[in-house]
Amino acid sequence: MLPATQPEWIATTATVTTCRYQFARMNTLSLGMGTGDRFRITFDYYAHGRLYSGEFQSRVAIPQNEKISLRYNPLNPEQNSRSRDDIAPGRSAIYGIGIAGSILLSLAWLAIVRGCR
Repeated sequence: MLPATQPEWIATTATVTTCRYQFARMNTLSLGMGTGDRFRITFDYYAHGRLYSGEFQSRVAIPQNEKISLRYNPLNPEQNSRSRDDIAPGRSAIYGIGIAGSILLSLAWLAIVRGCR
């Protein structure tokens, strides 16, 4: 049996619906490292006669009603080239390092406190 081939994604134009500035969030898991992306852009596009929405982060502001290009999966039109997963690629490694570091620091602190008795 031959493997199924993936169809080519279809190019279309989307309309920016909102552009909001995001303040950098500082937390233990990000180790104080923020992304360079500061604007959350939401957009709408039509695929197969239906309206779909998506969002992504950008380093630059894109005005409302601006047209942007994207590509979408014809088998799953919600999947597009602009939207990202909740955790950007590469960020999961930072989260893992943050968690491991927190555990090691906690164990070291417990060893120090226990040794004071």
